[in-house]
Amino acid sequence: MALPYELMIGLRYTRAKRRNHFISFISLISMCGIGLGVAALIVVLSVMNGFQTELRSRILAVVSHVQISGANGEMAGWESVAAQSTQQPGVLAAAPFIQAQGMLSFGPSVRGAMVRGVLPDLEDKVADFRPHMKEGSLESLAPDSFNIVLGIELARALGVFVGDKVTLIAPQGIVTPAGVVPRLKTFTVSGVFEVGMFEYDSGLALIRMEDAQRLYRMDDRVSGVRLKLADLFQAPTIVRQLAARLDVPAYISDWSRSHANFFRAVQIEKNMMFIILSLIVAVAAFNIVSTLVMAVTDKQADIAILRTLGATPRSIMAVFMVQGALIGFIGLGLGVLGGVTLALNVDVVVPFIERVLGTQLMSKEVYYISSLPSELQWRDVTTITAVSFALSLLATIYPSWRASRVNPAEALRYE
Repeated sequence: MALPYELMIGLRYTRAKRRNHFISFISLISMCGIGLGVAALIVVLSVMNGFQTELRSRILAVVSHVQISGANGEMAGWESVAAQSTQQPGVLAAAPFIQAQGMLSFGPSVRGAMVRGVLPDLEDKVADFRPHMKEGSLESLAPDSFNIVLGIELARALGVFVGDKVTLIAPQGIVTPAGVVPRLKTFTVSGVFEVGMFEYDSGLALIRMEDAQRLYRMDDRVSGVRLKLADLFQAPTIVRQLAARLDVPAYISDWSRSHANFFRAVQIEKNMMFIILSLIVAVAAFNIVSTLVMAVTDKQADIAILRTLGATPRSIMAVFMVQGALIGFIGLGLGVLGGVTLALNVDVVVPFIERVLGTQLMSKEVYYISSLPSELQWRDVTTITAVSFALSLLATIYPSWRASRVNPAEALRYE
C-alpha cells in the first residue's frame, strides 16, 4: 500500500542532504538530548523505586503489616483476637506481643530501649528477624531463660557481646518502706540483629513474652496482636474490615500509617525528581523547534512548489510534524532502550564505576545500604514514554504551522 505523500516527504526531509548538514546535525543533537533525558528519567525512577522497596522491606522486618493494640494498652484473651483476625481473608498469621519502655544498664553504660516481648515461633511468621540476625537466634528466647536479643547499635552503645549480662530496669516500681524502687532484672544477651534502620537497631530489645509479663506485671495480658498479610498493599482495606469483625475494644493500625512520613517523603522525592528530569526532556524536545524552523526556512521553495501542485496547508503542516515526530521517536526509542538496560544492570554498572574511580559511592556506615537498589516498573516507563512523545509532538506544532503559512509567490520570487 502506498504511503501518504506527507509521510514520504517528511521521512525524506529527515535524511541528510548536501546543503543541510547543519540541520541534520541539530536533529542528531535533539535526538541525543531526548534519549539522554528519557534514559535518566527511567534510571532515576527505578533507583527511587528500589529505595522505596528497600525501605519498606527493612521497616517491615520489624514492624508488622497490621497491629491490633488494646484500648488501654493491654489486651486480655489475645488468642481469641488472633483467631478472629486469621479468619479474615488476606491475613496469613498472627502473633501476640508486649511492648514497653525500659532502660538497659551494663557497667557505666545506660541506654533507653523499647522492650518487646515475643513468642519466637509466632514472631517468625509476622516479622523477618531471622535473616537479619548477626549473632544468636530468636529461639534462644526460651521460657524462664531471661535471655535478651539486642539491636546491633544498642549492643555497641552498651559495649556488650553475646553472653554478657545486662540489667533491664522497668519503669514500674515496687513500693517499699524506703520508697518506690524500680524493678530490676538481669538478662543474658543471646543474640544481636541488624535490620539497617537506625531507629530499631539502636532502640529495640526482644525478650520472651512470659518474661515480659512477669517483669511488667501483666499476668496473662499482652499489649496486642501483630498480623501478616498476603498482600501488604491491602492493609488499609483489611484494617477497615477487621474493625467491623472484632468484638473487643482495640486500636488497629497498619504499616502505611505507622510510618507514613517515611513513605510520603520517598514518594514526594520521586515525584519531584520526575518533574525536574522531565524538564531535561522538555529542553531536548524543544530543540526540535529550532531544527524545524531552520528546515522550514531551508525548504520554502519546496513548500511553494508543493502548494502550487495542490498541497493544502494542512498537508504541509503534516509533512513537518512527521519530520519532528520522527526525530522525537528515534530519540525516545534510544532513551528507553538505554534507560531500561542501565536500570536492569545498576548492580553491575555502579561497582564498575566505583572500581574506576577508586571510591565507594555509598558507604554502608553512612547509608546502611552498600549497593544501589533498582526496581524497574513498566508503568513508569510507559508514563515517561507518553510524556516525552507528547512533548516532542508539541514542539512540532509552531514550526509546522509556520510552514503552512508560507506564501508560494513570495517563496518563488527570487528562485
